Amino acid sequence: MATDRTDGRLVILVVDDSPEEASFLVATLEASGMSVLVATDGARAIAIAERTTPDLILMDAVMPGVDGFAATLGMKANDRIADIPVIFMTGLSETEHIVRAFAVGGVDYVTKPIKPEELVARIGVHSQNAKVSRSTRMALDTTGRHLFATNGTGEILWATLQARELLAKDGTAHERALAISRDRLRVGATFTLSDELSAAVIGRLGQKEFLLRIAREGAKEEVETLQAQLGVSAREAEVLLWLARGKANRDIADILKLSPRTVNKHLEVVFRKLGVENRAAATAIAVRHLSG
Repeated sequence: MATDRTDGRLVILVVDDSPEEASFLVATLEASGMSVLVATDGARAIAIAERTTPDLILMDAVMPGVDGFAATLGMKANDRIADIPVIFMTGLSETEHIVRAFAVGGVDYVTKPIKPEELVARIGVHSQNAKVSRSTRMALDTTGRHLFATNGTGEILWATLQARELLAKDGTAHERALAISRDRLRVGATFTLSDELSAAVIGRLGQKEFLLRIAREGAKEEVETLQAQLGVSAREAEVLLWLARGKANRDIADILKLSPRTVNKHLEVVFRKLGVENRAAATAIAVRHLSG
């Protein structure tokens, strides 16, 4: 059961095996208007997080049994609680703990002895960022978009429900999505995920997060979308669709059973209708309309 948030207070889960440290944190956070839950080890932290879905977790790095690193890894593997931001607490001299904290999915760290004003400020920033991120992803889920984000280093950062279902059903597509390298991630670039699915880069969400849209190869609805929204013919829409998927003119000719000269003629008309002069500009317009 989720914690009641009708009063608008942030719910913070403090994970610390030291009663003195836990008491200090509870007093500090409650004085700042937050509701506080306490777990004394990593296993209890996971159980409490699953039941209550706190807004943020303060995690002690070193504890007996399931430590903070193992607990965070467990949470990040659980879709229900993976989005909860985790701030690690560690000693001033424990540099290796700081590096490991980020490696397992922590968003930040504070060093002991903890400064109350700094802690409260960091909690405010990360909880607000998480709230915005959750709201955005919920909105994307409800629109039915097949979107996912990758960092280009073998990790899918998040995906809408519809994209997760497609990738779960197609093992080849999932493997190829993971294999997309960062040096190939450019807005407008396309990737073949399987015989049935492709993905196009439609935006960048930061230095290490790229947004991609999954499409079915030869999708009729995409051709119809381009035709209706851009005022092009059905054949021109087909050519433009494959252009947006990163195909060269000769490849488009082979796919559509046309001559390369005919493809060039279609593109000349498309460029004129769109008011652009080159492939890159036409691709950007097509991708924007397909992802809208």
